[in-house]
Amino acid sequence: MEPDTREIGPGTDSMSQESVIKLQIATKEKIGKFNSLRAREVQPGEFWDVVAVTAADESQRAAYELQVRQKVDRKELPLGPHYKVFCDPPGPKIGNGGSTLYALQQLNDIYGKALERLRVLLIHAGGFSQRLPSASALGKIFTAVPLGDPLYQMLELKLASYVDFPSRMRPGVLVTCADDVELYSTGGDESVRFDQPGFTALAHPSSLSVGTTHGVFVLDSDEKSGDSEVETVSCLRFLHKPSIAEMRGSGAVRDSRRGCLSLSDTEFVYTDSTYYVDFGTAKSLLGLLEELGPLDCEVDAYGDFLQALGPRATVDYASNTANVAKEEGGLVDVRQKIFHLLKGTPLSVVLLNNSKFYHIGTTSEYLFHLARDGALRTELGLLPSAFSVDANESSGRCVMHSVLDPACSVGAGSVVEYSRLGAGASVGAGSVVSGCWVRAGLSVPAGVLAHSLCVTRGRHAAFVTAIFGIEDDLKRAVEAPSGLAELKLCGVSLPACLSRWGLSEGELRFSGDAPGCSLWNACLFPVCSDQRSSFSLSLEMLQAALSGSAFTVPQGTALVSMRECLKWKNLEEMLKFRGGLYEDITRSKRDNQSS
Repeated sequence: MEPDTREIGPGTDSMSQESVIKLQIATKEKIGKFNSLRAREVQPGEFWDVVAVTAADESQRAAYELQVRQKVDRKELPLGPHYKVFCDPPGPKIGNGGSTLYALQQLNDIYGKALERLRVLLIHAGGFSQRLPSASALGKIFTAVPLGDPLYQMLELKLASYVDFPSRMRPGVLVTCADDVELYSTGGDESVRFDQPGFTALAHPSSLSVGTTHGVFVLDSDEKSGDSEVETVSCLRFLHKPSIAEMRGSGAVRDSRRGCLSLSDTEFVYTDSTYYVDFGTAKSLLGLLEELGPLDCEVDAYGDFLQALGPRATVDYASNTANVAKEEGGLVDVRQKIFHLLKGTPLSVVLLNNSKFYHIGTTSEYLFHLARDGALRTELGLLPSAFSVDANESSGRCVMHSVLDPACSVGAGSVVEYSRLGAGASVGAGSVVSGCWVRAGLSVPAGVLAHSLCVTRGRHAAFVTAIFGIEDDLKRAVEAPSGLAELKLCGVSLPACLSRWGLSEGELRFSGDAPGCSLWNACLFPVCSDQRSSFSLSLEMLQAALSGSAFTVPQGTALVSMRECLKWKNLEEMLKFRGGLYEDITRSKRDNQSS
């Protein structure tokens, strides 16, 4: 899968370089401004009044609250704003649109009339990150980023990216997602402002092929000049994942030869990322939730809300479920109610003509942007080794919040985070090692993701290391046993893996009550009493599967799934391990400074 990167810059190579330099300068200024706010009491209007993060359930909410509280205690965030975590109600999945509605309801319950004076950042971070399993237990909003001291996570990066917004917006809510990064520059005295009624969305110039997988804005061609890095215009209509023919037919396609900025293509469209809702419209959405009652279907905060906006919007989209992952009976009715509530609400668009949008929601994207490709690393100033004990800080790989023995090695294009690597340990190219304690001399193969978790079984803490191939599809479900051979772990079919481990297909257990069998709920990973043994045993099993050699799982060893690991996760122990790394790294830095 190609990494999701949207960008535009001037047409010639020299101008393109100028565009990138502008992005670097603007991003450095934002990060510097945010760093100046960390650990400091912020003044009213200087920063967000409320930063709210959504979670999928109560367990995830508790995990997020614990990590946010630790960040505040360690003074890693600006002090003064209210940091809140809201979880979806139990029952069916409600999508990020449903999460938006319930978050607004909870904000209203907490702040009442005072909410109309507040500037709120709402970050959607629910879900179990099956496409980036190293973020599943602790959350993708807490994914490490090789930047800053203390080390940034995606939460800090989002706050830094939007650090200029609160002082330039009226009270309302800015809605964004946890796994993307928007970089942009503004020219001269221009700035991004959220001062229009209704919805105001950020828009990025993108190729037509990118437009087919995102939201696309249809603009009034008479309004756009194309002469500025930032422009605010009105939007006639919003298209959700349209075909190229639909883009052309609706007038969404722009001629890149007009104006000063262009893609290498001669045509482009403006695609979506983040949007703002003014307080009056937010109150209308609260009324919508009251009208809908308990949701029993997934609502999209982008497709289902934004398609109702603009003077050319029609209700036709309500019955179009072509882009819906799971078609649900009540969705059409919910969409129709959304349309009639929001019909006539203005949609303004802030055109970020020199901008980049990065999606970092899959393991492949995570590796590509942090360790392989130089674009994001250059623009953000990302480090090859950040807040780590790492004697070999070579480029082309990424080490974060880890302690590495001088005699170990990390292959090109790999990421090591929150881990310890012993003497002579090695990590192959293009792999992720997350939360692991790797004994001396062990070799992690190329192209795998290894992630250790602490779980509570009975009353005791235990450890599990899940290892998948980078390209493994953890969501794909088959009917067992007939379809078992279609599931592959690191390129090896599950029946072949079981045979090499001395297990029969009948002994393989799948957790949960879902009808399908997948790598996510396959009980493949051994439970051990300590973290080092957990990693070593899982690695032995993987090596046997890859080499075709026989390996016998020790008698009495329980095998569990990634799904069960999340159900039984022991967050305190996982964060305690990170705390031990933090102390060792801080001590090492202090010793180096004094010597």
